[in-house]
Amino acid sequence: MAGSILGTAVRRVEDPELLVGRGTFVDNLRSDGATHAVFVRSPFAHARITSVDTAEAEGSPGVLAVLTGRDMADRPVPAFASANDDLERTALATDKVRFVGEAVALVVAETRAQAVDAAELVDVDYDDLGAVSDMEAALAPDAPLQFEQLGSNLATSRMDKNREDPLAGADRVVRLRMENHRIAVAPIEGHAILVEPHLEHGSVTGLTCWVGTQQPHMARDLICKYIGLAPDAVRVIAPHVGGAFGGKAGIVPEHAAVLDAARRLGRPVTWSETRSEAMLSMHGRGQVQYAELGLSAEGRFVGLRLRMVGDCGAYAGFGGGFTVGPTRLMAQGTYAIPRLRYDAVSVLTNTTPVGAFRGAGRPEAAAMIERLVDAAAAELGLPPEELRRRNFIQPGDFPFTTHSKMTYDNGDYDLPLREALRIADVEGARAEQQRRREAGDPRQLGIGISTYVEITGFGGSEFGSVQIQQDGSAVVMAGTSAHGQGHATSFSMIVADRLGIPLTDITYTQSDTRLVRSGGGTGGSRSLQLGGSAVAAASDEVRERALAVAARMLEAAPADVTLEDGAFSVQGVPGASVRWAEVAAYAHEHDGGLGSDTDVTVDGATFPFGAHVSIVEVDTETGHVTPLRHVAVDDCGRVLNPMLVAGQQHGGAVQGISQALWEEFVYDAEGTPLTGTFVDYAIPTAADAPSLETSNTETPTPLNPLGAKGIGESATIGSTPAVQNAVIDAVRHLGVKHIDLPCTPQRVWTAIRQATAGTLPDPWRDPPAVFDELARG
Repeated sequence: MAGSILGTAVRRVEDPELLVGRGTFVDNLRSDGATHAVFVRSPFAHARITSVDTAEAEGSPGVLAVLTGRDMADRPVPAFASANDDLERTALATDKVRFVGEAVALVVAETRAQAVDAAELVDVDYDDLGAVSDMEAALAPDAPLQFEQLGSNLATSRMDKNREDPLAGADRVVRLRMENHRIAVAPIEGHAILVEPHLEHGSVTGLTCWVGTQQPHMARDLICKYIGLAPDAVRVIAPHVGGAFGGKAGIVPEHAAVLDAARRLGRPVTWSETRSEAMLSMHGRGQVQYAELGLSAEGRFVGLRLRMVGDCGAYAGFGGGFTVGPTRLMAQGTYAIPRLRYDAVSVLTNTTPVGAFRGAGRPEAAAMIERLVDAAAAELGLPPEELRRRNFIQPGDFPFTTHSKMTYDNGDYDLPLREALRIADVEGARAEQQRRREAGDPRQLGIGISTYVEITGFGGSEFGSVQIQQDGSAVVMAGTSAHGQGHATSFSMIVADRLGIPLTDITYTQSDTRLVRSGGGTGGSRSLQLGGSAVAAASDEVRERALAVAARMLEAAPADVTLEDGAFSVQGVPGASVRWAEVAAYAHEHDGGLGSDTDVTVDGATFPFGAHVSIVEVDTETGHVTPLRHVAVDDCGRVLNPMLVAGQQHGGAVQGISQALWEEFVYDAEGTPLTGTFVDYAIPTAADAPSLETSNTETPTPLNPLGAKGIGESATIGSTPAVQNAVIDAVRHLGVKHIDLPCTPQRVWTAIRQATAGTLPDPWRDPPAVFDELARG
C-alpha cells in the first residue's frame, strides 16, 4: 500500500525491555508473604499408590502444608482439551500413577529450599503394575490398562464411512510405515504460576493469578470452573512468557494444585517448573502412519489410504487425538487426490500426556504426504517436483473442498515451489550431487523438497480496542496473548496506518483479564487474522468518530473533513485544521472520551502454503548429516511486517529441521524416560543450524480485511519433510528407500550398511489389527 507503514520492516517495539533485562516472568514476581510449592513426583510409569506418609515432611521447618491426592480427589481438573473426556485427571494422583513424573503430593513452605527438603521426606509406597510405552504395543490384548473401566487403551477412533478401496485401478502402489516421533516442547520457561488470594472475614473471595499461559481468558475460565468462583472474582495476568509453542494451553493439573493450596492457606503460593520437570510435562507429536498411495503409469494420483495411530500418553492427552483431528483435516495436502480413505486411532500409553507442539497435527500430515510423494517419485523415476506438479490442485480450482470437507481459500502451489527451486539452484546442486556419486565421495549431497498447505485461524471472533487518550496518544488492546509473536508491533502498525498516530505514541495492553474484556488467546496462528482484524475494525470506528468530532470543532460537515499525517482538515479550506491532541482533548471534555471496543467475527479458516528446499551433506562412513542450505518460501497472504514474518520463519524452520535431524524423546519399554535432560535430548544451538534463506510469495485471503493468513507454524510444517527427503536422497543411490525421523547418524549409518549388505528391511508392514476389528464393528 503506497504511503502505508504496512508492508515495511519495522523493528519490534517489545524488544528493548527484554534486551536490557527488564522482562518480568512469573518467577521474577514477588508477593508479600508468598509461600513456595514443590511437587513430589512418581518414579514409576504405572503403579498403584498403596500409601503416602506425610508426617515427617509436615514437621519440617517452615512447612505450611503437605497435600496429597486424598485432598483433591473430588474435583477433576478441567482440561483445555482431551482425546476422551471420560478419562479425567485430578490435580494430584489418587489411586495410581500413570507416567513417570506425575505429581503425587504437594509441599508448601515459607522458602523454596524448605519445600525441597520436606518433599524428600514424603514417603510414598507403590505397587508396580507394569507399563506400556509403545503406542502400537498398547493396542495388544494383554497390554496393561490405564483405565480398567475403558476395557482397552483405545482413547478414541475414527473410521471412514466409505469402505471402498481407494487404490482400485492403480498401476503402482507405494507403501510406507512412518514414525513421526515424540518431541519435548522445551520452552525456555516451564510452567509457572503465582496465586494471590483475596480475603474477606477470613474467607477467600477472589484470586489474582499470574500464569505463564497462551490463553489468559481461557485459563481464567478453567480456574473458575475448578475453584468454584465467578469470573469477575478471578483475575489472570500473563506477564512475559518464555515460549509456549502449544505447550501452555489453558491450565495444567499442577496449576490446580497450587490454586487449591493458596485457597486453603489464604496466602500467596508460587511455583515454577524446574528444567527436569518441564522435560517431563510438555510433549508433542507422536504418530505412527501407515500410508498407501496409488498412481497411474503416467504419475497421476489415483487414491490414498491412511491408517494412523496417535500416542495420547497418559490421561488421553489431547495431542494423541490429532490423528482424528487436524492431521485428518490436512492429510490431502496440496494435491488433487480422487479417492481418500482415512482411519485413525488414539492410544493411551504410560508416558507424559501428549499435547500440542508448533503446528499441532498439521506438521504430522505434511510429513506423511510429502515423504510418501517423494518415495513415489523415486519409484517412478520422476523428479520429485515433477510428480508434485502433475498432481497439484490448480489455481483455477479454488475455493477447493477437500475430502475432509475443508475449503481451501486460495493458492498457487507451484508459485513458491518455482521460487524455492530457483533460489536453491537445484539444478546446480544436482550436478554437484552427480559428480560426488560418480567419484565415490564419502560425503554425499542430498536435495529434498516439500510443498505444504496448512490450516490457520479456524475462524471465530476476537476482541479489539483502540482508546485515544487526552493527549492524542492511543492505547490498543486485543484478546490475543503474545509471547514472542510481536503483537505490540504489528497491531500498533495497523493503528498507525489507519489513524496516522506515530508508533511512539501507541501503547499496547494485553494478557490481563481485568483490563482486556475478552479474548481467545494465541494459538493456531490466529492472532493477526483475528486479533489484527479486530484492532483494524476498532481503528476504523475511532477514525469515523474522530472525523465527526473534528467536524464539530471546525464547523464543517463530516464528509468534508479529511485525516492525513495526524491532522484533520477541511477540504478546500486552507489552514482550517486540528491535530489529534486537540481532537482528543475536545472529545474527552465534551463526549467523555474517544475510542472503540469491538468484536470481529471471521468466517472460516485460512490456508497458508509454501515450498521448502533442503540441501544436506551425509557422511556415508559415519551417518552424520550436515545441513548446508535451507530455502523457505512461505505464503502467508498479505505481509504486514516482513521482519516479523522472517522471524517466525526462522524460528519455525529451525524447530522443524531439529525434529528431522536431532530431537527425539525416548522411553524404554517400562516407561522410563531416557532423554529427560539436555545431556541426552539433542536440541540444536545456533551453530548447528544452517543459514536460513527465507522469502515470501503473497496471495491475500479474501476471508479477512487484512488479507492475512498465519505464519507462526508454517516453516515448521514445511521444513521437516524437506530435510528428511534430502537425507534419503543423499543415500538413495546406495539402495536406501526410507529412514524414519529423526535422521540420526545411527539410523543413517544403519540404513546404509543394511542396504549394502542386502538386509534392508521393508519400509512397510501390516497395520495393527485394531483397524480391521473396528471396521468389522
